[in-house]
Amino acid sequence: MTTELKTGGAQGYLRIATEEAFATREIIDVYLRMIRDGTADRGMVSLWGFYAQSPSERATQILERLLDLGERRIADMDATGIDKAILALTSPGVQPLLDLDEARTLATRANDTLAAACEKYPDRYIGMGTVAPQDPEWSAREIHRGAKELGFKGIQINSHTQGRYLDEEFFDPIFRALVEVDQPLYIHPATSPDSMIGPMLDAGLDGAIFGFGVETGMHLLRLITIGIFDKYPSLQIMVGHMGEALPYWLYRLDYMHQAGVRSQRYERMKPLKKTIEGYLQSNVLVTNSGVAWEPAIKFCQQVMGEDRVMYAMDYPYQYVADEVRAMDAMDMSAETKKKFFQTNAEKWFKL
Repeated sequence: MTTELKTGGAQGYLRIATEEAFATREIIDVYLRMIRDGTADRGMVSLWGFYAQSPSERATQILERLLDLGERRIADMDATGIDKAILALTSPGVQPLLDLDEARTLATRANDTLAAACEKYPDRYIGMGTVAPQDPEWSAREIHRGAKELGFKGIQINSHTQGRYLDEEFFDPIFRALVEVDQPLYIHPATSPDSMIGPMLDAGLDGAIFGFGVETGMHLLRLITIGIFDKYPSLQIMVGHMGEALPYWLYRLDYMHQAGVRSQRYERMKPLKKTIEGYLQSNVLVTNSGVAWEPAIKFCQQVMGEDRVMYAMDYPYQYVADEVRAMDAMDMSAETKKKFFQTNAEKWFKL
C-alpha cells in the first residue's frame, strides 16, 4: 500500500491515537540502576535490559522516539497521518520503584514534563497522567492535580505494582479519585511478576508477543469479578490490544464465572449485578493498539458495541504506516469508522 497519509481529516475523520508512549531519561536511568543493583524483577531485566541497552536498530530507534516529545514525534505523526496522540508514560512507569519518595518524585516530574509538552503542542498532544500506586492516597491527590491543574484526561497504570493488583482494597483511593474527577483508567501491560513469568520468559513469550496480554487481561478480570463496577458504576476502564483477549473468551468467561458463583467454590467470587459481558458493554473500553487487524476490530465492535472500540497505534513500539492504511481501508460504514478513529476518543476522553 502506498496511499499518502495526511493529517487534517480529508478522509472524513481525524485519526486520534489513544495509546502512545513516552519516557524520561531519568526514569530510564532508574530502570538501568535497578537492573545493575539486582532490585529489578525478571520482567524488567528482560524488557529494559533490551530496550535501554541493546545496540539493535529496533531498540535504539524506540528509545530515541520514547524520549522525544518534540519535532521528531510530530514529524512521525505527520508522516502517518496521526492528528492527535494521547500520551502516557511508558511501562512500567514508577511502579517497580521500592523507594516511595523516589517514585512520587519521578511520577511528579514525568507528569510535569508531559503537561509542558501538551501545552507546547495543544492541537497534537493529550496527556494521561501517571501515579505511584504504592502510595494510593498520594496517587489520588495526583489524579486530582492532573485533572485540575495539568489538563490531563485520564491516568494510566501499568498493570500490577510489585505483584499487587488493583482489586485489593488498599488501592481504593485511586478509584475513588477517578470517579470524583470523572476520568478513565487505562490499564496498560507490564511484564508479569516473578511469581508467574517463568514459563513465558523461558520461551521468549514474556513481552508483547503473549505475556503482556494474558497478565493484563487477568488484571481487568480480577477487577470485574471483585465487583469494582458495582461499587463504582460510572467508572470506565480502558485496555489496549483488542481487549487483552477478553472479548474473544467472553462466552466461556461468563459461563464459568456464573458456575463458580453458584458453586461457591471461591470465597472472593460473589454474585454481581451484571454478567461479565454486561460490564464490557457498560464500563470497559478497548483500543486496537498493536492489533491492526480488521476481523478482530469488527468482532470487538460486535461484542462490546461500536462506541467502545477506539484506534491506537502503540507508538513507538509499533510504528508502521501500512497499518494506518489498513485501518483506513476497513470495510465498515463511514459513521462507524469515524467513531473508531475520532469521536469515541473525543467522547471518552472528553476532548
